[in-house]
Amino acid sequence: MDMPRLPGPGEEVKTKSFARTVGGGAVITSVAFARLGLRAQIVSALGAEAVARLREERVRVTNLRRPGEPHAITAALSTRRDRSFATFVGVNDLLEPRYRRALARANARHVHLTFPPGDPLLWVGVVERLRKKGVTTSWDFGWDDRLARDRRLASLAASVDYLFLNEKEAPLYSGARGLEAAIGFWKAHARNAVIKLGPRGSRWVAKSLDLRAPAPRVAAIDTTGAGDAFDGGFLFGLLSGRSRLDCLRLGNRVGALSTRSAGGVDALPRRKDVL
Repeated sequence: MDMPRLPGPGEEVKTKSFARTVGGGAVITSVAFARLGLRAQIVSALGAEAVARLREERVRVTNLRRPGEPHAITAALSTRRDRSFATFVGVNDLLEPRYRRALARANARHVHLTFPPGDPLLWVGVVERLRKKGVTTSWDFGWDDRLARDRRLASLAASVDYLFLNEKEAPLYSGARGLEAAIGFWKAHARNAVIKLGPRGSRWVAKSLDLRAPAPRVAAIDTTGAGDAFDGGFLFGLLSGRSRLDCLRLGNRVGALSTRSAGGVDALPRRKDVL
């Protein structure tokens, strides 16, 4: 927040600002979606505080965390321009079989996933089964070095309907050198890739599509979770039948407005603030 810079190896940078809040990609995206007026359900391993907050936000909760299992905790170091993260994964490494069982019973129009898969080919099967039921899918892997080295990822990326990547993840997962080369890769290999470019807006690419939208300017306090907020705004536009350009604009606006306070949830806008 008011950190002058992110610390380097062995360094300590002091700040007078600290915020403790619920978060994580699934939490932020589902709250963003619910505040925009559509029904949302989250399936994850959650602490009691997160469950209470999600229910307060009118998000339906399926909690996969069992008694005694530790939930994940992330420490976010954030300046007004950049951020870094360190995460204790807790129960997350045990969740993939539970996710698959839950999705087999899912009754939804769209499923958005927000974790790096252990075996991408297993998830290709899940995505294809959902497609046969008329359910569209999107995925935001976040940053995962191990997944970037997994050659099976290309099959999953080609199967998911909408793949969300930021400007650093797009080269990481494509193996390309530089953002433009990565965008060329995703045009050829993804059904739809939505690239989040921070203050430069966003870009939606596919084999016959290359669409851009600029980001609105806001007085940013904390950029933590802005990408997940973008996902919620974009998906709101998509499931509301908006144009492609409006989907990007809604994602940009929700992501930008989410940076107005510390943490990824409190500043998420409501429908009247966005439309």
